[in-house]
Amino acid sequence: MEFDINTLRSAATVVSFITFLGILVWAYSRRNAADFEEAAQLPFDQD
Repeated sequence: MEFDINTLRSAATVVSFITFLGILVWAYSRRNAADFEEAAQLPFDQD
């Protein structure tokens, strides 16, 4: 199998898309919701 620049570009695009989907799943998972809500309130904390 011969690899050229277009094959490398295609592979990089697929890997980037899979990484993007992984970040989306992580960001919207219910397991992280409480941590994100706590972090969202940090600017308003008056301690």
